[in-house]
Amino acid sequence: MPNSEISPPGQEWITLQNNYEQYEKTALLIKLMAIVLCVIGFVLALHEVVIALLLLVLWLQEGIFRTAQARLGVRILHLEQGLRTSEVAAFQLHSEWLASRPGILGLLVEYGASALRPTVAFPYAVLLILLGLLVVSAGS
Repeated sequence: MPNSEISPPGQEWITLQNNYEQYEKTALLIKLMAIVLCVIGFVLALHEVVIALLLLVLWLQEGIFRTAQARLGVRILHLEQGLRTSEVAAFQLHSEWLASRPGILGLLVEYGASALRPTVAFPYAVLLILLGLLVVSAGS
């Protein structure tokens, strides 16, 4: 079906779904960067606290990234529901989010909740545990 035959909500769905998938790919790159950073830190014998802090920064960054991705997911679900009933206004992603936007504390809670999801927490928690075990074994 040519693009001109796709409804505005359908066009929005396609765009958001492509962006949602791009967030997924970028989150995987952040995870891989954390693993590489950890390996480089071990090889260069960087202080464990430095490695741990860098891992925590990447973990939080992915949590923030996943929060933005989740917002796209909410809009995609809204579009899908509207496309089933043909009752949805297209191109309202930011308006809908602004209408439900939490305050600063709410945003921080949202970021933290995203960071603690198992699919986000892996591999950061594992790398931090490994780092802790290395510190304990080096101290023995």
